[in-house]
Amino acid sequence: MKYGAKMIAEATLEAVSNGTPERDYEIEFTIPEFTCLAPDSGFPDFATIRIRYIPDQTLVELKSLKLYINKFRDREIFHEAAVNRILDDLVALLDPRFIQVVGDFNVRGNIKTVVTARRAAAANVAMPPFDCMMYFCRVAMPAPERRWSSCAM
Repeated sequence: MKYGAKMIAEATLEAVSNGTPERDYEIEFTIPEFTCLAPDSGFPDFATIRIRYIPDQTLVELKSLKLYINKFRDREIFHEAAVNRILDDLVALLDPRFIQVVGDFNVRGNIKTVVTARRAAAANVAMPPFDCMMYFCRVAMPAPERRWSSCAM
């Protein structure tokens, strides 16, 4: 077995201490090369996974996250199950104040799938979805008047 495959096979998610747990701040990861296998056909599925969270006492160690995500490449799993599994594993590891995982899967059979799973530790913690943070107003305004605008919540 090659060393990379061995590292992936032996990988586990790891946490490191948060140096500023008293502050709410957001961490976002984009993983553009996620792959897994369709359970019914065995064909590969490709996605961009976006993880966003507000940590509490611990942070996810990035190399362990990379190797953990690579474990999915040979796993037969539905899109929804993959996103929820990633969320559940990160919640179990980190117990963050808020976390959201989005799986933006490539078109397959003329169907585009985007799965969003989130969890807030407290009822007063809420964040808008990824696509609603800021957007560029291109449709309603001519080019010289384009501006950044917040979406309505």
